[in-house]
Amino acid sequence: VCCRCSPTQKADVVRAIKAYTGRRTCAIGDGGNDVSMILAGDVGVGIVGKEGRQASLAADYSVTQFSALQRLLLLHGRNSYQRSAKLAQFVIHRGLLLAFIQVLFSAIFFFIALPMFQGLLNVGYTTVYTSFPVFSLILDQELPERTVFQYPELYESLKRGRHLSAKTFFAWTWRSMYQAAAIISMSILLFEDSFMNIVAITFTALILSELLNVASEIHTWHWAMVLSELFSVGCYGASLALLEGYFDKDFLLTYTFAWKSAVIAAVAWGPVLIFKVVRRIVRPPQYSKLVDS
Repeated sequence: VCCRCSPTQKADVVRAIKAYTGRRTCAIGDGGNDVSMILAGDVGVGIVGKEGRQASLAADYSVTQFSALQRLLLLHGRNSYQRSAKLAQFVIHRGLLLAFIQVLFSAIFFFIALPMFQGLLNVGYTTVYTSFPVFSLILDQELPERTVFQYPELYESLKRGRHLSAKTFFAWTWRSMYQAAAIISMSILLFEDSFMNIVAITFTALILSELLNVASEIHTWHWAMVLSELFSVGCYGASLALLEGYFDKDFLLTYTFAWKSAVIAAVAWGPVLIFKVVRRIVRPPQYSKLVDS
């Protein structure tokens, strides 16, 4: 709390805290003499008051009352950080999964210059078939609003940056490597005579496993999440019927296509889910006790 200080002194206090603690700072002010301090902080919050709008115009966020800071930090700040971290890492995982499948496919078949998924399949994977469920993660909410306000100490865990770190990045990378290896190895184990058929099985298993990955990361279901999952499944089903140059329609109607795709998706996604459940039991996260209660 800076009182009876010049604008330069207030900014110096913020810079000193950043330099000596290494922490991210949030500067809050309501007047023109707080602008320098707000600009010096990592995040600036301006309060619209009797002293004018200079602070709110220079800040990253503007509120009308000081009491709104509780909701801004504990609820919106918490949700924004968790959603951004999950979305960023899931987008990276989605791209790595497709890349690892291509790398393993090329390595197994003596580095032949042939893409596993061609044309519209490659484009549709990131634009139509998985984009809506992945981006629906921004609607996820770990804990209800009442619980977050009741236990403000939950905010302490966010300051450690555990949701977005090198550890979590490599965890998602290993997940991508495992699922890619599981999908391509099972596809070769259940190899079909036609290359078009193996592409159909592999790509279908890839889409199913990715949709299941999204579902397993959700804490609180929203109607838009359910709609996005169903929409993606519907779009892919329509593609199976319309993209004649990529799939064999006669093979798609067989029981072999259905059970092989389901088995590959289960092998790719099942162990990941089991690991998450076991880890939650052995090392439960901080919020789990509140959810269970």
